[in-house]
Amino acid sequence: MEMIKYKGIPAAPGYGMGKSFFWHDEKVDIPQYEVSDVDGEVRRLARAIAVAIEQLDEIVRSTKQETSEEQAEIFEAQKMFLSDQALVKLAKGNIKGKKWNAEFAWHEATEFYARQIESLPDETLSERAKDVRDIGMRVVRNLLGKAPKKGFNFTDPVVLLADDLTPSQTVSFDKSKILGFCTAEGGATSHAAILAKALGIPAVVGLGKEIKKIPDGTLTLVDGFQGFVVVNPDGETAEQFKSKMGTHIKEVDEAIKKAAEPAKTKDGSIIEVSANVGSVDEAAEIHRYGADGIGLLRTEFIFLNRKKFLDEEAQYLAYKKIFENANHLPVVFRTLDVGGDKEVAFYDFGFERNPFLGYRAIRIFLDHPDDFKMILRALLRAGYQHDLRIMFPMVATLDELLQAKEILQEVEQALVKQNVPYAERYQLGIMVEIPSVPLMADAFAEHVDFFSVGTNDLTQYTFAAERGNKRLAYLSDPCHPAILKQIKMVADAAKGKNIWVGVCGEMAGDLQAIPVLIGLGVGELSMSPQLIPLAKQEIRNWKMKDAEELAKDALIQTSAADVRMLVEKRRSAITP
Repeated sequence: MEMIKYKGIPAAPGYGMGKSFFWHDEKVDIPQYEVSDVDGEVRRLARAIAVAIEQLDEIVRSTKQETSEEQAEIFEAQKMFLSDQALVKLAKGNIKGKKWNAEFAWHEATEFYARQIESLPDETLSERAKDVRDIGMRVVRNLLGKAPKKGFNFTDPVVLLADDLTPSQTVSFDKSKILGFCTAEGGATSHAAILAKALGIPAVVGLGKEIKKIPDGTLTLVDGFQGFVVVNPDGETAEQFKSKMGTHIKEVDEAIKKAAEPAKTKDGSIIEVSANVGSVDEAAEIHRYGADGIGLLRTEFIFLNRKKFLDEEAQYLAYKKIFENANHLPVVFRTLDVGGDKEVAFYDFGFERNPFLGYRAIRIFLDHPDDFKMILRALLRAGYQHDLRIMFPMVATLDELLQAKEILQEVEQALVKQNVPYAERYQLGIMVEIPSVPLMADAFAEHVDFFSVGTNDLTQYTFAAERGNKRLAYLSDPCHPAILKQIKMVADAAKGKNIWVGVCGEMAGDLQAIPVLIGLGVGELSMSPQLIPLAKQEIRNWKMKDAEELAKDALIQTSAADVRMLVEKRRSAITP
């Protein structure tokens, strides 16, 4: 067999090397027959669903231990499908109306739902069809008395290949036996990809059906940074990859030892490196990775999976706990960012052909000022005697920002009148996600204390390319000069008004992007906590003047690939 190099979508960073094993999901034959005792069949289905909920409760607990509360929410969402009365009603209707057995009735109901979701034009949303099928098969297995297939019998670690992986399959594998995940299908936003990243296992997805031809036991190299998979490498390629892995391991070890130290360039400039956080528990974990603060607190974690809007007191207690866990470090709270792929039961979003361009985030709360005031009151109260920073997401126009600020001022005035202690000194900023903001950055800078660039959305809106669409993956690289120029606009505007600018998208933790970002004038980077030690180490390797020269040259490139090649060339020229 000759050496073959595949290119897929990088889904979880890291390097993996080992023998391949193709994991085939166990095929389950779903029987179809007519039943006479329809009530008994309905009861049988209800028991199977109840058992599935218990199983998911256990997966939620283990996922929290293995990864984080944020990843566990994937399975909390699956539990919501099992509680969906419309879905259960459809399955029961199949039993009572068509006299189908419970297995077939349930399977047909979940397949109907899955096809509806799969037909959505937004690929991130259509990926959720896999979750419906995942919970669908879980209930079917319970009805048939078949335990879900878990793991494999090999004692040696392997590079796992598969057509695709469901979330529950991904977390069921023994982490110590997986050197890398490689799938023929799937996108970088699939829940399996998200879980692989949280588990610290390199993953490449969307490799195509050709990987099914790879014989088990073939030496396979996985580059989760660039999305390459090399099968049956020649001796030179294997040795180069081993050297790269060894260097990476040493870099990680060294970075972890110095994680608590400031990220200071060789010529003395300090860059703040903060954590993106999505739960109370995660806020407590940031210290072990050396975070300088929380640069993005996703407030959605207390709202998702709820039928009613959460009251002020409950919000206040959750935000207060975040501050306690942050232990006096600054916390940037992004006000509730729902819509897009995060719908909630308490708002009617209606049908939207492209929800990412639709009714979401600040647009919702300017329509629901009372709810917005409740969020802001809770934040200001919780921020008393803490370093509170409030950030509005999805701002597109200056009018939106001014309306939101007016509501915030009304909340402050009410707290003063009521003699309620609150954070009288706080910072206010906006997410830079829509190209209209960089184009008018000077005007926005007059009214905020900071900018935080959300490069994930800024990239997809700039290129009109949904970031979860694997066919458009070539348009998802934020190192493209079109994105860099917008970041430069924002950084220049911030400098002119003596305010700070950060980046909180995935680009912030991209080691190739980091020197370009700090060279553009970005003073704060916020990322997944696990990435912080390496990010700090990358900053320490550079002089600010070299980073600025790199950024200047990056802006005149014509592609993201050219920018990345430039970074690697300059990296090799600087003294470690």
